[in-house]
Amino acid sequence: MRQKITKIALVVDDYDEAIQFYTQKLNFKLLEDYNLSESKRWVVISPQGAEECCILLAKATNLKQSSRVGNQTGGRVFLFLNTDDFTRDYENLLKHKIPIIRGPKIEEYGQVLVFSDLYGNLWDLIGPLPA
Repeated sequence: MRQKITKIALVVDDYDEAIQFYTQKLNFKLLEDYNLSESKRWVVISPQGAEECCILLAKATNLKQSSRVGNQTGGRVFLFLNTDDFTRDYENLLKHKIPIIRGPKIEEYGQVLVFSDLYGNLWDLIGPLPA
């Protein structure tokens, strides 16, 4: 048996605002963007080099969904972004004035910091231990 997670839904306020943030500030790729209806789009993004799991941007359509934008995990880190160059990506976060919530610091598993996306979702940026 073989199974895999291919997409994770991320509830957003606005498709274009989210696309702009993730592609222009985090350097993600826009993989798919097409209309499903007048109000619903299929928008898929991924980090550079990602091969299996992508993010499906899902626009909130009611009050219950809107209440989850930026807080899908009750204040815990939601997504984990591994990188081959921690310093490069840390400097990119600073350049784009993306809020750093904790860190950077060294852990047993590598360098790590927590940052917040445009909606307040928390992300771990994880890179290899320094040489």
